[in-house]
Amino acid sequence: MTATYLDTIVDAHRARAALDQRPWRSRVGEVVYDGPSFFDALMADPRHVAVIAEIKRRSPSKGWLNDDLDVQATARNYESGGAAAISVLTDEDFFSGSVDDLRAVRRAVSVPLLRKDFTVSANDVLDAAQMGAAAVLLIVAALSDAELEEFMAVASACHVDALVEVHDAHEASRALAAGARIVGVNQRDLRSFDVDPRRASAVVAALPSSVLAVAESGLTTVEDVARVAESGVDAVLVGESFVRASSPEILVRDFSCVKRRARA
Repeated sequence: MTATYLDTIVDAHRARAALDQRPWRSRVGEVVYDGPSFFDALMADPRHVAVIAEIKRRSPSKGWLNDDLDVQATARNYESGGAAAISVLTDEDFFSGSVDDLRAVRRAVSVPLLRKDFTVSANDVLDAAQMGAAAVLLIVAALSDAELEEFMAVASACHVDALVEVHDAHEASRALAAGARIVGVNQRDLRSFDVDPRRASAVVAALPSSVLAVAESGLTTVEDVARVAESGVDAVLVGESFVRASSPEILVRDFSCVKRRARA
């Protein structure tokens, strides 16, 4: 099978994790997140789609989105616009993010944060809790079933939620089998980088109503958000459109006004 950009990134993160000699089991119980709940924030307004607004400077597919991004000012604009939560890229090599960005945003806003990175070890989960993140990203395509279950158990032990990202129905089944209660559907193809605007709707429609469903990628307009909302999406994760917007606060507010539709 042809290697994807995800393979390259995950391989780099696994190489880093292999050098991490910290005994993660001794940290469980000692590292505990005590801030606002990511899950609860996304479910706080049952009438409208929740917005997870992302702090993102660069992406492998688009290059620089905003190389002069003021993360604290941007985060405050997101919060003022009604963002339920904020996602912060902490990957340095591929997205030009940093742990310092997340810590700076934590100081600037009160809404819960998602540490957006390539989680490949239990220490990654614990580090997210320690730096003040309310949630971690677990990408099904990058992890084994055993890793999914282990990392979700560690997240639960340190009071952190897991946004479990999938790309198709098979991966969604794996996420549900591992016990995911927040499933994100990334509409971007891992090989071509193309966005399929129908992907989220197709996968989300099959998720049980007890699972919080998030649409990711390819959401640039209110109409895009309304389209995925029709399939029962509870929240959207948006980065590129917001960091490039001249008035991100207004755009976040517009997206946050889209009505939520219940799934069967």
